[in-house]
Amino acid sequence: MKKLYYSYENFKKDTHLLLKNLQHFDTIVGISRGGLTLSQAIAESLEIRDVQTIQTRLYDCDKKRECITIIDNTSLKEDSTVLIVDDIADSGETLKEVVEYFTCKYPTIKFKTATLFYKKTSVYKPTYWINEATCWIEFFWEVDFKLQKHTQ
Repeated sequence: MKKLYYSYENFKKDTHLLLKNLQHFDTIVGISRGGLTLSQAIAESLEIRDVQTIQTRLYDCDKKRECITIIDNTSLKEDSTVLIVDDIADSGETLKEVVEYFTCKYPTIKFKTATLFYKKTSVYKPTYWINEATCWIEFFWEVDFKLQKHTQ
């Protein structure tokens, strides 16, 4: 499988491009773990203090599971606009499930989504995205901070 390394410099450039299209939101919900770095950057730039997370599991490394698991610790009752953030809409199943979950739980809230990458074969197209993905993306936060196992 062809892989593309996505560096911090690319992240910084693309996040600035993404920010040009975003308005203010009451809350940002980052999908853990892939959406957390981008959520933090967007929150800092837009000066949004309410950043929450939802945990999903659809992949184990690069192997897809049969079904998605959602672990929700959010509280969005006071909000009217929420931005859901992930790194990539690959199959799109994660974003689709999370948006459906939140829309059902909070029917009066307007939800938008943002990613750095979007695959045209995805079942869900994010509201905002920057790059089309054509291969497996290895994000700097997945690669650069792995502890190296040392042999003694």
